[in-house]
Amino acid sequence: MTPLDYDFLRQCLRQRSGLVLTADKQYLVESRLLPVARKAGHGTVGELVETLKRRGDEALMVAVVEAMATNESFFFRDKIPFEHFRSIVMPALIAARRNARTIRIWCAAASTGQEPYSLAMCLKEMAHDIAGWRIEMLATDLCGDVLEKARSGLYSQFEVQRGLPIQLLIKHFTQIGELWQIAPDIRAMIKFRQLNLLSDFSQQLGIFDLIFCRNVLIYFDQQTKIDVLDRLSRVIAGDGFLVLGAAETVVGLTDSFKVVGDQHGLYAPNQRSPKPWTPRPAKRPAPRLVAINGGR
Repeated sequence: MTPLDYDFLRQCLRQRSGLVLTADKQYLVESRLLPVARKAGHGTVGELVETLKRRGDEALMVAVVEAMATNESFFFRDKIPFEHFRSIVMPALIAARRNARTIRIWCAAASTGQEPYSLAMCLKEMAHDIAGWRIEMLATDLCGDVLEKARSGLYSQFEVQRGLPIQLLIKHFTQIGELWQIAPDIRAMIKFRQLNLLSDFSQQLGIFDLIFCRNVLIYFDQQTKIDVLDRLSRVIAGDGFLVLGAAETVVGLTDSFKVVGDQHGLYAPNQRSPKPWTPRPAKRPAPRLVAINGGR
């Protein structure tokens, strides 16, 4: 692959996914894209680039973007966000939503599903407190292949050993050969959907009470981070919460969010967001609403 080929790929990846690659990452791109090139019938990544330039093959471009995506994820990653979820976020939302008894959660950049499933297991532990409530969980990612894995709920021994307490493995998973599958009732709590955070999603999703958007902004340049945070601010309730990754912050990027107390990574809207979401009589099928512990 020539330097010009690499520049072409860098530009495409930045436009399509927000991924910013420095000049010294050519080796990484070649190693990840060589299998894609060979699957498409090309001997080299350079030939793949020529096909993209000549034909504008959309399916091939999608394969390139997905191959370059970083899909690192594991159960209860970093622990603290899930402690915040149990001890700060859910108690506040339960108190604020006692009349509506509905909470909407969005896991953006959900990868292979460990994050939303971790939240779902936390909700199961809170069954007494949210009996009769309607909890909607949406999990999105740019990559279709990782979403398929997430929907299946199938994980290797290595994956379930990363962060998942043994008691939760025994309680919520079934062993199938060498794999472990999370229980159907946990899988039913989450709706998975393909979505690009660079798109204008503000009119598609409604308003959320809690947004997890962790470990994705670190791959974007500053302007893309600002744009994504601005869009997130439009789909979060005025008294909702935003959770970012340990290496991410809103400081210096937006005034739309403020830190909650001294809790690193936990943010709240700085100004009142759009009024709380209510279901619209949509032409498309209504989103799945899951009843927790006896709810309707």
